[in-house]
Amino acid sequence: MIRRLFADFLLALCLLLVAELAVRLFLPHDVSGRFSYGYDREAGFVESGEVVRLVRAGGRRFHPQTFSRRRPPDTLRIMVIGDSVPRGPSLAAAYPGQLQELLAAAGMKVEVINLAIPGFGARRSRLVVEKILQYEPSLIILHLNDSNEYEDEREYRRSREFQGWHPRHWLMKSFILARAYEIKTEKLQWRLLPETIRQQQLLNDADAELAASLDEAQQRRWQQRFWETTRETVALIRERSIPVILVIQASRQAGDQGPERLDDHGLGALAQSLQGPGVQVVSMGQVFSGLNPLRQYFADSAHLTPTGHRRLAAALAAVIRGRGQGAGH
Repeated sequence: MIRRLFADFLLALCLLLVAELAVRLFLPHDVSGRFSYGYDREAGFVESGEVVRLVRAGGRRFHPQTFSRRRPPDTLRIMVIGDSVPRGPSLAAAYPGQLQELLAAAGMKVEVINLAIPGFGARRSRLVVEKILQYEPSLIILHLNDSNEYEDEREYRRSREFQGWHPRHWLMKSFILARAYEIKTEKLQWRLLPETIRQQQLLNDADAELAASLDEAQQRRWQQRFWETTRETVALIRERSIPVILVIQASRQAGDQGPERLDDHGLGALAQSLQGPGVQVVSMGQVFSGLNPLRQYFADSAHLTPTGHRRLAAALAAVIRGRGQGAGH
């Protein structure tokens, strides 16, 4: 009996090893960065020869896109990095897609690649910038929004904990076992949990974020980190002599007794301090200034409607054409 159990154990172990090897050899992008929560520089970029595919992997929910490793001759390659605002409701409706349409209609040979990911703050956006520098961008549009630092911090802690070598993580070093655990938790256990428990877990996370937003000391630390990381990111881009446009997020605020207004949370001051050779600023506060009702352009306090995306794209197109961004530069 014991000999039979031992033989079954060895067979199961061999099957697991074969499956693990097969996944890592034939589905490498499924493995890459899955449990890094956006902190793996390579995740989401699948390179095959001279072709690069953007896929949803490793905590990076890219819009699926394909482009060449090398910039096509005489082509203005624009890469947009940011969070859910530039990502938009769809690839075509978001302002990067609208920008490509406007510049192409003006006779420019251009490709605009949307690399924005929901919930990404300054640290995870910087990793995306570091990766895409190898793809010869002509221009980088960096959308600045300091409202995602809680998500960046939370996911950083999760990625650090999972990568640790505490005995409780040993089994999770196997992709097969880790994926099985993920399926059990997200596909089975989560669906079987009563609605009240699922809602309580969501509320617990929301409560943690609310508590962090009310902690002034924590907010100051995150703001300082956001500013420092953003300066480092812009400096990295400038070192490569690549022009950059900083898009400053503005939030729609309800007026107490007057009309609605826009607030950039002090990001304009940061952007102005970075403005200089090769760095230009486009402020959403200025782009949408004086427009009423703002709900025509803002779907909520931060995200844009299709009309809002179109207006911001038009403002960016004017800046790009005005700065003489010729093809291939």
